[in-house]
Amino acid sequence: MSRVSKNPISIPANVEVSIMPCNVSVKGPLGTLNQALTNDIMLEINENVLKIQTTNNSQHANALSGTIRALIANMVHGVSIGFEKKLQLVGVGYRAQAQAGQNKVNLTLGFSHPVDHVIPDGITIETPSQTEIIIKGIDKQKVGQTAADIRAYRKPEPYKGKGVRYSDEVIILKETKKK
Repeated sequence: MSRVSKNPISIPANVEVSIMPCNVSVKGPLGTLNQALTNDIMLEINENVLKIQTTNNSQHANALSGTIRALIANMVHGVSIGFEKKLQLVGVGYRAQAQAGQNKVNLTLGFSHPVDHVIPDGITIETPSQTEIIIKGIDKQKVGQTAADIRAYRKPEPYKGKGVRYSDEVIILKETKKK
């Protein structure tokens, strides 16, 4: 068994975990998430603690047990607390505006046209200031992918640092060419 899957998952009081033969469902105050399971993994719930075990000792089952444990732990965290990513726009004239009724974020990133990014289902985007974007949701993968998609429009460049960056990202600036 992998070292990751040996750690039990503690389930908060307001979260409900339902285990079916090939599926696990986690329901909490923020929503519901589902994850498919294989026959190599077995789940047990005892006194608000979820344990993951393998049914056989194959290398595939061992690797899969750690992955499933991490996914279920992220699901429990997502439906109880939620996930959040912050992006910053650095550059003259770079700004963002969330359009509430249309599920779009309007980005001005130095192109000749504004960029409209469609917000996927289950994700909420806030713009507290024109240069800050906050992405929230219960699914960690969707939150991270949405942040990566928005960042991909204009990645931070290495000479001035202009572009869309994560709030905790450190950009190491290069020195300009010397004559």
